[in-house]
Amino acid sequence: MPAPDGTLPEDDAARLYLAVLAAGGRIPLDGPTVLPDTSPERQQALLEQLVAIGLLLANRIDGCYVAVSPRSVVARLGRELRTRATRLLLDADRLPGALDPLARAYDAVPRPAARARRPVYVDGQEDIRLRIAGLVADCRLELLSAQPGLRPPAVLELAQSQDRLMLRRGGTMRVLYQPVALTADSAVRHATAMAGHGAQLRVLDEPFLRMIVIDRRVAVIPADDDHGRAAFVEDPAAITYLTAGFERDWARAEQVHWQGLDPRALTRAVVHRVGRLLAQGLTQRAVAERLGLSERTVAGHISRLRELHGADTLFQLGWLMRGGVPRD
Repeated sequence: MPAPDGTLPEDDAARLYLAVLAAGGRIPLDGPTVLPDTSPERQQALLEQLVAIGLLLANRIDGCYVAVSPRSVVARLGRELRTRATRLLLDADRLPGALDPLARAYDAVPRPAARARRPVYVDGQEDIRLRIAGLVADCRLELLSAQPGLRPPAVLELAQSQDRLMLRRGGTMRVLYQPVALTADSAVRHATAMAGHGAQLRVLDEPFLRMIVIDRRVAVIPADDDHGRAAFVEDPAAITYLTAGFERDWARAEQVHWQGLDPRALTRAVVHRVGRLLAQGLTQRAVAERLGLSERTVAGHISRLRELHGADTLFQLGWLMRGGVPRD
């Protein structure tokens, strides 16, 4: 079994080399198993790996494997690695030009109109992310994204890497968040980084649905409540409708200066939003859905507001925040 990169030994191969040293620096070519927990076939593969690297020499005249000092092979291995790295860098520089004719040919292939108008349903979040990644990789003009609630940090990291490449190609990107994004460190770091690369990210203090629109030719929308299924829509009328809804929400959303946000001030702002919505008569659940928060988080904010205003009940708190005067 060869080393993973062809130059560095596996852990088992390193153990075998140390066992050869413990045996005096040489073992017979057809000798007994040196590693008791390794099969003869596996040991033979490890021996061949060490010979290929240069850490063992197969001495056919004396019928034995002889250990070679690692220092004698360091220069050669280092030279091979540097040569390989240089070749890979050159290949990376040539790759866009080499594949550009193929990309143009791919773009020129006509898409059947009948297929383009039928939604494609994809199950499983991993498969959904892979399909979205492929669409974003082909995005040339514009990416619209409505992201209520909070996305896991790992998902944000993946999105950032592929979205940055799209922006570097000259595309534009607009993203809608709910106020909860202002209170999550991972979301703020992501938004700050993406804003630095030219993306526009706003916050809308209203409920909205998750959606992505790529180049106004493909829209991705949830197909069930737990987001385990997504519909990829290419119908022009449906995309026009979804895009118009995004533009309406975008116009009402608040611009945010993501750099230098004060977490304490943001928390106070969210608490204020909770109180304002309670004063409008919304229930705890409705407030949670409106702000993209969990009901437990909203309950904590309500508890602080009740203590601040001296309210015994949720009804009394709403009344007080509408301008009522507490009774003695």
